Amino acid sequence: MMRMLRENLALKLLSVAVAVLLWLATVGDPQATTALAVPVQYRNTPADLEISSQLVDSAYIEARGAGGRLSGANLANAVVVVDLAGERRPGERTISIVPANVKLPVGVKFIRAVPSQIRLRLEPRAARDAVVMVRYAAPAPGAHRIALQEVVPPQVRIVGPESRVNAIDRVQTDPIELSDEMEQVFHVHTYAGDPQVRLERSDLLITVKVKLAPDPSFPANVPGPKAR
Repeated sequence: MMRMLRENLALKLLSVAVAVLLWLATVGDPQATTALAVPVQYRNTPADLEISSQLVDSAYIEARGAGGRLSGANLANAVVVVDLAGERRPGERTISIVPANVKLPVGVKFIRAVPSQIRLRLEPRAARDAVVMVRYAAPAPGAHRIALQEVVPPQVRIVGPESRVNAIDRVQTDPIELSDEMEQVFHVHTYAGDPQVRLERSDLLITVKVKLAPDPSFPANVPGPKAR
């Protein structure tokens, strides 16, 4: 019996010491409650569905635990997870924020969340081609007009919730500032105008070629009176 006790004695004593220290730390660290804003993550959205309602991107939660575990660093990775893996049909869904979908560090207990529920609307994913409309920051400078405008590509494909995609038939470029050069080329991004609708190719740049010409409607210079 004594031989068994003496085996790995140092390791056993170290384990006991660690256990005692952990116990003392827990007993000596009183329970406390804190409130903090945490991000809401939407995971596993089905490939053929889109969230069309406004997204709740954060929630305030109350959590309880030993004071040392409620530090900002320890709670930095806290998150509310909305898992949509089981959804198969479009429609409205109500997700309750409960302990099962709140990720907190060990030793911290979830109490409640504000909001306590999240209402989502799911729609079929849709795609369509939208015409690219060029925006100019100002009219052509001086006595010029735009004689030719070439847009490549003239259309882009947009993707998103069905109702929102169907409401968009054109996208706009970032504003273009013309100089007084007769031929100019620009490479600009486009914007769909709806945060729930995106371009199928987010990195796509639109090439806009512009040619200027004299504006015949621009008033000619009128000579001043001749000197006598």
